[in-house]
Amino acid sequence: MQEDTKEKIETLLSEKRVVLFMKGSPEFPQCGFSARAVAILREVGTDFASCDVLANDDIRNGIKEYGNWPTIPQLYIDKQLVGGSDIMMEMFEAGELQAMLKT
Repeated sequence: MQEDTKEKIETLLSEKRVVLFMKGSPEFPQCGFSARAVAILREVGTDFASCDVLANDDIRNGIKEYGNWPTIPQLYIDKQLVGGSDIMMEMFEAGELQAMLKT
């Protein structure tokens, strides 16, 4: 990964405690998995930043390498990768995501 791409990702992760790298925007998700991730975060009631990976190929490819996670969306809390929409759903259903977001 290029150093400037890594710096852009780290800057995005520093802007808010919760950051979702997704396809599209929270208002207009471009895939079902991103839509589900947004719905989960809204259900929990957390404030989050988002990054549309479709708008920047460097970020789209770089975030996969950065977190060593092959798919989008990717949720980060406190600059740490939590996972994609399936993991978010499992954690939400178990109450783990809500607990993680309360701290």
